[in-house]
Amino acid sequence: MSGEELVFLPLGGAGEIGMNLNLYGFGKPGNIQWVMVDLGITFGDGTHPGVDVIMPDPAYIESHKDNLAGIVLTHAHEDHLGAVPYLWERFECPIYATGFTISILKRKLADAGLLERVEIIEIPLNGSFKIGPFEMDLITITHSIPEPNAIAIRTPLGTVLHTGDWKLDPDPVIGEVTDKAAIRRLGDDGVLAIVCDSTNVFNSGSSGSEGDLLESLTKVISKCENRVAVTCFASNVARLDTIARAAKANGRDVVMAGRSIERMIAAAKENGYLKDTPAFLDEEMAGFLPRDKCLIVCTGSQGEPRAALSRIAAGDHPRVTFDKGDTVIFSSRVIPGNEVSIGRLQNRLVRTGIEIITDSDRFVHVSGHPARDELVEMYQMVNPQIAVPVHGELRHLAEHAKLARNCQVKETVVCENGSMVRLAPGPAGVIEQVTNGRLTLEGNRVVPLDGELVRGRARALFNGSAVVSVIIDTKGGLMVPVQISTTGLVENNEEEIELGAIETAHGALARLSRKALLDDDQVSEAIRIAVRRYFRGNIDKNAIIKVHLTRM
Repeated sequence: MSGEELVFLPLGGAGEIGMNLNLYGFGKPGNIQWVMVDLGITFGDGTHPGVDVIMPDPAYIESHKDNLAGIVLTHAHEDHLGAVPYLWERFECPIYATGFTISILKRKLADAGLLERVEIIEIPLNGSFKIGPFEMDLITITHSIPEPNAIAIRTPLGTVLHTGDWKLDPDPVIGEVTDKAAIRRLGDDGVLAIVCDSTNVFNSGSSGSEGDLLESLTKVISKCENRVAVTCFASNVARLDTIARAAKANGRDVVMAGRSIERMIAAAKENGYLKDTPAFLDEEMAGFLPRDKCLIVCTGSQGEPRAALSRIAAGDHPRVTFDKGDTVIFSSRVIPGNEVSIGRLQNRLVRTGIEIITDSDRFVHVSGHPARDELVEMYQMVNPQIAVPVHGELRHLAEHAKLARNCQVKETVVCENGSMVRLAPGPAGVIEQVTNGRLTLEGNRVVPLDGELVRGRARALFNGSAVVSVIIDTKGGLMVPVQISTTGLVENNEEEIELGAIETAHGALARLSRKALLDDDQVSEAIRIAVRRYFRGNIDKNAIIKVHLTRM
């Protein structure tokens, strides 16, 4: 083993919440064998116009794909597997997951036309398997989705516990409780490092139990007189079960609104979940049920404009409507960055006479991530030598490292995306910074988030744009007057501004030498600069100017 090392490299999910991409490497420098854990997305927050889906840039591991043995998915949340359909072709390696996660993944791969190409290997819950030089054991944990898994990654240089997303819930409603016995056995055998969820590190106590929600939701719904809608994360199958039971206790039928809920329920039933759950009705039934006997469970808790709740609130959903006096319960947390979109949605609902209930009003939500007491208990069970916090912004990671040190962990490493951390041999620490960044889905293409396409769109949105059309003869003489078309620069009654821009283009042509008039590039650039200066000087906008030059 002389010269071999064990390294950890996050390309997504370290220094941010979401978009997870974790790499573990083992071997000699220059010949490291890799395994990827999760490959997720995050969603646009309005910072970049037109950007809905954001994913990590896997350029580093793509350049080492011949040494990438496989991808292991811890669970089926979008921030852990959502990028697979967009990025898998860059690696073309096997994917390992449990049954429920595979059900969700297959639907995504089918939509992308990749289902027949991807090698998917199903691992049973608590199963053991080998990928390259890594021996892996899945450990059952609890989270806000079926079949979340922690992974014990065993190597000749030590064992790493990758927790994935988790909590300690004594009554998760769906699935098994966290396998504390397995975690304790792992700790007794010796754990080199833990790579651990930091989302709720600032929250004291514990995250609460899903099982405790049923009584509270039942009481909340019982006080509602008209139609009730409950919005939650579609992937939270346990919450869907809780909502259905609370509705039944109040004599209400449950109607699904949102394709993602329908897909999630279908995947759950494929894997043996929701067997005894009260039936969910298709949204076509909403109009046939008395308003006081109906409960709508819908997508859109984060204010997503195309989700069911936003469409209902806007009055453009084809089958579901809200009336004054109805109630919408937000059974979810606010994901950082979504505050504005959620606030806009809630204001629209209130404006139309809808009552809003959130987790700040009543007990209608519990988190799927560990609060401080749960983190402390995990460190007591595992007793790792090294703690590497992930799945959090930098402030979360730093606070998590502080907590780990208070739990007597000898070494902590706070790292962000692109930091290669050597876990063994020797002291743990960052040994290299590698290429990292973000990609986005643009139509059917994956492009750099900081590339010209996205940056150009942002510039045009904030500064406006104009296209100047010029037709000249072979000697540079104008054949017809210059024309201009603007976007986002002038109001309909401001024709004089456009006329001024046209005069400016004429003037730029008139000032060119005979020689310059014969050069298309010089003509175009002179007009572009002159018109841009005109708009900056007259309306204080650095407009994007394009010149269409035709020579006849």
